[in-house]
Amino acid sequence: MRQQPTFDLRNAISNNRLVGLWRMSTGFHLTYLGATLTLGLAACCRTASYLLLRHFIDHVLGQGRSDSTLPLIALGFVGLALFQGVFTFLSGRLAAQTAEGIVLRLRNYLFDHIQRLPFAYHDRTPTGELIQRSTSDVDALRRFFADQAIGVGRILLLFGVNLAALLHLNWQLAVLSVVVMPPVVVMSVFFFRKVSKAYEAYQNQEAVLSTTLQENLTGVRVVRAFARQSYERAKFERDNWERFRRGRRLLLMHSLYWPASDVLCGAQMLVGLFAGALMVMNGAITVGTYVAYAGLVVWIIWPMRNLGRLIVQMSTGLVSYDRVAKVIREEREPLDEGAPEPTGGLRGEIVFRNVCFEYEAEIPVLKDVSFRCEPGQVVALLGSTGSGKTTLVNLLPRFYEYTGGSLTLDGVELRKYPRHFLRRQIGIVEQEPVLFSRTVRENIVYGVGRDVCEAEIESAARAAAIHDAIAAFPDGYDTLVGEKGVTLSGGQKQRVAIARILLKDPRILILDDATSSVDMETEAAIREAMKRLM
Repeated sequence: MRQQPTFDLRNAISNNRLVGLWRMSTGFHLTYLGATLTLGLAACCRTASYLLLRHFIDHVLGQGRSDSTLPLIALGFVGLALFQGVFTFLSGRLAAQTAEGIVLRLRNYLFDHIQRLPFAYHDRTPTGELIQRSTSDVDALRRFFADQAIGVGRILLLFGVNLAALLHLNWQLAVLSVVVMPPVVVMSVFFFRKVSKAYEAYQNQEAVLSTTLQENLTGVRVVRAFARQSYERAKFERDNWERFRRGRRLLLMHSLYWPASDVLCGAQMLVGLFAGALMVMNGAITVGTYVAYAGLVVWIIWPMRNLGRLIVQMSTGLVSYDRVAKVIREEREPLDEGAPEPTGGLRGEIVFRNVCFEYEAEIPVLKDVSFRCEPGQVVALLGSTGSGKTTLVNLLPRFYEYTGGSLTLDGVELRKYPRHFLRRQIGIVEQEPVLFSRTVRENIVYGVGRDVCEAEIESAARAAAIHDAIAAFPDGYDTLVGEKGVTLSGGQKQRVAIARILLKDPRILILDDATSSVDMETEAAIREAMKRLM
């Protein structure tokens, strides 16, 4: 795999969006500069072909000459067209290389960054919102670098080169050809602001729709079990209608801009061509100059009209930059922060002293919890639903930080242990275990950071009373588990999760109602395996 330029994208964040986008392209500046320069050379070749056409009309056809210069002029047209094509290709290739490289790095960074964000952030942020920002918004940034930013450079280069050529031909026609530019730019800036707000509202609603779809597909069995298809369809249609309404407003902004700019630019071209024709009839300019002007003016007026379009479309890239930057600004969970890891391993003595915790300020979830767990001891937490049992055990791997009291592990305050170290020492089997859409083998070895032989995998599966069920599958341990383990029964999923923990062999084992989906005989076998493990 090709290595991407190493760059912490948090350094690209800026309140000035254009500055932030420029920083985001760090490592690709020279490539992008090459794309711009080759684009300028392509524009020069195009302009030179019109000037050569003027020379051909005035000095060859106009004087009735058809001598040896004719093949040279023909060769000049072919050469200019060839060079223009080569430079245009190089520009597009370099721009695409830049855009795809930036986006590849951005997607990888976002995926890693989101995984490192604290649990509290994921608790308050819908999954669909994160998916939207990691896909749709990132793709908008790809279009910004691949098409829009380089397109603005192309238009400015075309305008500068062709305006210089027009000034060389006739300065009066050159001035007349740019009269419409200020109104077009002003109109573009006006629509830019309107489209920015409309696009942001559209993206926010699309994130809501993605969240609705993701929740519905995840809970499709519950929806069918309660026969709530009609309710969910109505809910989706409401969200989809709102997305349609906001999208229609966004398209209205574009549809208002295009006719207005077309009228202005079309009128400007007609006036310029008419004035040029009058000057030819009055003998102020030659026929060759007029033909060259007719070709060059197209590459001034219509590119400037497209500049307005790009300015309006760039608003989507700038809005997407803000949405992505908002995620990147979130502080990561410091996995390695803490005292050096103990060299002798953990004994597993856990002491809670007046531990308190609250998800939101002034709303306590745990208050003055105190108890001791000796190494090798089994402690059961009993309480009604919602009493905070899961919250309490989530403090041990530092998924959340306790807000009061003292929590020690082997006599050391828990906050002094690096999170990464703690999570390697602690194994958790949740009430609703999560399996990945991979093979059974890959799910069992998921939590082990070393090479594992087949005998170890089968031993863990036997201890979890799942080996016989796996062996009965057509592909055995290579059976592909569906999304969230949908191809397995509830009991099978829990036993695969238990086998995963048994193979990890953690110093501290947390079972959050982990045998709720197995029968009594299987639960007894699992308990025996747990005793051997401890």
